[in-house]
Amino acid sequence: MQELTVEVFVEGEAHSVRPGTPVLEVLGKGQDPDIVGALLNHDVVSLDAPLTVPVTVTPVRRRQREGREIIRRTATHMLESILARHFPNLHFRIGQSLHQGYYYELLDWRGEEPRLEDVVAQTDVLLQDMVESNLSLDRREVAVEEACLVLADPSGSMTRLLDAWPFPHVPVVELCGFVAIQHGPFAPSTSYARGVHVVPFPRGMILQFSRDAPRPDPARSRRLVAAYRESREWNQMIGVATVGDLNEAILQDRIDEVIRVQEALHEKKIVQIADVIAEQRDRIRLVCVAGPSSSGKTTFVRRLSVQLQVTGVQPVIVGMDDYYQDRSKTPRDRDGHYDFEAVEALDVPLLSQHLEALVEGREVLMPRFDFEAGQRAPESRWRPLRLKPNQILLIEGIHGLNPMLTELIAPEAKYRIFVSALTQLVIDEHNRIPTSDGRLLRRIVRDRRYRGTPAASSIEMWPRVRRGEQRYIFPFQEQCDVMFNSALVYEAAVLKTFAWRYLLEVPRENPARIEAYPLLRFLDLFVPIFPDHVPSNSVLREFIGGSGFNY
Repeated sequence: MQELTVEVFVEGEAHSVRPGTPVLEVLGKGQDPDIVGALLNHDVVSLDAPLTVPVTVTPVRRRQREGREIIRRTATHMLESILARHFPNLHFRIGQSLHQGYYYELLDWRGEEPRLEDVVAQTDVLLQDMVESNLSLDRREVAVEEACLVLADPSGSMTRLLDAWPFPHVPVVELCGFVAIQHGPFAPSTSYARGVHVVPFPRGMILQFSRDAPRPDPARSRRLVAAYRESREWNQMIGVATVGDLNEAILQDRIDEVIRVQEALHEKKIVQIADVIAEQRDRIRLVCVAGPSSSGKTTFVRRLSVQLQVTGVQPVIVGMDDYYQDRSKTPRDRDGHYDFEAVEALDVPLLSQHLEALVEGREVLMPRFDFEAGQRAPESRWRPLRLKPNQILLIEGIHGLNPMLTELIAPEAKYRIFVSALTQLVIDEHNRIPTSDGRLLRRIVRDRRYRGTPAASSIEMWPRVRRGEQRYIFPFQEQCDVMFNSALVYEAAVLKTFAWRYLLEVPRENPARIEAYPLLRFLDLFVPIFPDHVPSNSVLREFIGGSGFNY
């Protein structure tokens, strides 16, 4: 009887293997230690994933984005296993991405509290020992009821997540007796996490993923950390810190209150910013608002404008988009695409001259950009503008904090605001939600609903957007006077009602499936919220529609 085989393709070469053969075997892992996972067609899997049907197998290496995620997921589980076993009286929680690593907040000790430096030093030694020991990570599926019993979950954050788990089984991963829910592919063993280490940081530690990462300097992230901690305090006030907490509030019909309090906290922060500007109206003539793509800058500016008017200040809003260069002068990125994130995509000299003139009380002719034609409109369509004594200029754009644009203006005449979407909701206390994923979901929904752009195209463009942000936007965020976090603790549950369908529209054969499938699995975790619960002035309305503001 002929043995049953499955034909798989590796880099164009056909292989016949027995059903159930692990990916690791066909990739010849022994020849390339940098392979940490694989793509089966366009789905990312662990190296021990079985091959059961004809498929194209592509190796995933540690320097690729998907490979980095596998290593980071593995390293966090290693660290948490060490903390759980060697510091059982320590309550810790994973936090934001910071200084090329993940920040872990040490919340409290149940008993005698040792020095933080000693805990970090001991943890790092144990982490290096674990890498050298090449321990296997055991991954399996268990029934939901069994998962509730075996999870290492003293805080109950994972158990609460399972209360709304939509499937009968739960993928779990175990290392040295520490069991957690598996939210994506892992490396087969601890040796793959070479180079990871922990370093102290105020109130906790940072798990860095490379020995080449510079040692964290708290002064370099002062504004960012302050915004993160403020958002953490907001979450505690609302009573929603994890996805399980949010689902519980939805299922218990408390979500309207959660939304009201969250939106009120946003409004309170905007009022505080407006009051600071109003108190210094004699010197502040220019308010610069910057932030990355889909951070909600436009809605923030509209809401700030309202609150400034309440104080008696009359804002004049100017968008940077009208200062784009003609397409013939727009720079291109390394792939040959127009680089709209590059500051050189703007007519910097003209914008800088106009800002200086307006601050000094002189009149300028404001250009208009014709986006359909890809060029500046004729001068006959430009509009004259001059600031009155009780007015200030409010300018919004991704490059708002770049000093090139405002170098002709005295520092005391400027007030700088950075708007970001710093997700502080976590899946559970062991699994974080990448901030960039939240912004990508916002963009997918907005572009599909109002710009006719399919999710696959938004996903394809996203790496170019992220490269531009890292180069042109984030380097200036610490130069702001204040940072506003536009993330909403409940937004993923609302975005799910739109994004779920848009992501399902991505064909299986499309490379965007690599990103679409993890986003679908992420949205699986949320009980949906209907959009009619969202207030008309919410930042979220900028992306789902129904805003009370005109954009």
